[in-house]
Amino acid sequence: MAAFAYFDHDADIGIIGQGKTLEEAFEGAAAATFAIMADPAQVHREGLVQFDFDEEDPELALVIWLNTLLAEARTHALVFGQFRLNRENSHWHGEAWGEPWREDLDRGVEVKGATLTMLRVSRGPDGFEARCVVDV
Repeated sequence: MAAFAYFDHDADIGIIGQGKTLEEAFEGAAAATFAIMADPAQVHREGLVQFDFDEEDPELALVIWLNTLLAEARTHALVFGQFRLNRENSHWHGEAWGEPWREDLDRGVEVKGATLTMLRVSRGPDGFEARCVVDV
């Protein structure tokens, strides 16, 4: 499971994805985003959504990744619990597994979108960190 955490923000929620690779950090950021809405351990892998996008800037790619996931979830009335992202140069291929919302799945707070607020993608001695504020 992807590693993620949160940070304080006055009005919204700051999310942090961490991983050995940039892609793993983005997967962690996606897990953090969707964990605000539902417990990922309770989400079944019933359906797969795939999409591609192009972006050279890793910070902007993070926002595109998260907002595309949120849009796909809304479009298909799904909640996602697992994520995979692959990158080749500036081309990104994303995958998310989830299921339709069900009555026994506790709904948390709806995430409206990822923002540019406090957006940062960085590499440290232990790997990568991807963070931003999501609008709730």
